[in-house]
Amino acid sequence: MKLKAIFTATTLAASMFLPMSLLAADDYPNKPIEFIVPWGPGGGSDLLMRIVSKHLEAEFEQAIPVINMPGASGTVGLREASRRANDGYTITQIHEGLLIAHHSGVTELNWDDFDVVSMMTSDNSVIVVNADTGWETLDDMLEDVKASPGEYRMGVTLGGIPHLWAVQFEESTDTQFGYVGYEGTGERLRALAGGHITAAIEDYYSARAFVENGDLNVLAAATNERIEELPDTPTLQELGHDLEFLVTRGIVVPKGTPESIIERLESALANVAVSEGFQTDIENVGGSVRYLNREDYTAYLERNNEIIGNNAHLLD
Repeated sequence: MKLKAIFTATTLAASMFLPMSLLAADDYPNKPIEFIVPWGPGGGSDLLMRIVSKHLEAEFEQAIPVINMPGASGTVGLREASRRANDGYTITQIHEGLLIAHHSGVTELNWDDFDVVSMMTSDNSVIVVNADTGWETLDDMLEDVKASPGEYRMGVTLGGIPHLWAVQFEESTDTQFGYVGYEGTGERLRALAGGHITAAIEDYYSARAFVENGDLNVLAAATNERIEELPDTPTLQELGHDLEFLVTRGIVVPKGTPESIIERLESALANVAVSEGFQTDIENVGGSVRYLNREDYTAYLERNNEIIGNNAHLLD
């Protein structure tokens, strides 16, 4: 009994001198983790991150509720996430839209105001139009738009990824659209299906239900290769336009989160990414699993931050 008491006391005393980061991660997570998704329900970020949340819950055996906080090109939710305690119990999602919003002056926040964990997914983007236009091919659309500059309306997120894509698309195709701003993919797609706008550049899995219902037509894929579900739809590159519109989504945490907790999250997300169930769920909504660990995702963000910074003037 004496030996046991001495061992226990010694262990407790030693633990008092352990770094707080080690103590914090020892039983992490021991309560729900809030997952702030800085976009509204129904769009690509919401759909994909709910899948990430579901599988991370199973990995951690803890609830990970998704909290949608849309607004200002995704920066309202990210601002809130940046102010949360850096204890591992708030995670959030970023994509290239944050880099664009930063360089276009929408927000002072950028990717490096957070601690990077890992990239999880990427999108298959398409050029999609309201079916009532009667356009079946990209050439059909370009002929009419060139004949009436500014008359046809394209839905974008002003100062966000779709805005930059729209400008690049106009430059490559020698066209001019009128822009209508929406906060997220779901809102834009409902407006497009309702005939309030004419065209948009969207991720296919978000648009698929509208396409299958006959509300929208896909004119081209904005990917390097044809989308498996759309084998007869050519890519923009096949049609002579050197364009690829890619959105990747990754997980970050408030700056200063203990290293041991970040490592725990990174390891758990790596397990999620290779699981068959996760890959099936992502594929079922038309997305692609694209996992990068912390080091590689950081390099990706650094590289794309420079590219976007050099092209931000297009949004002026």
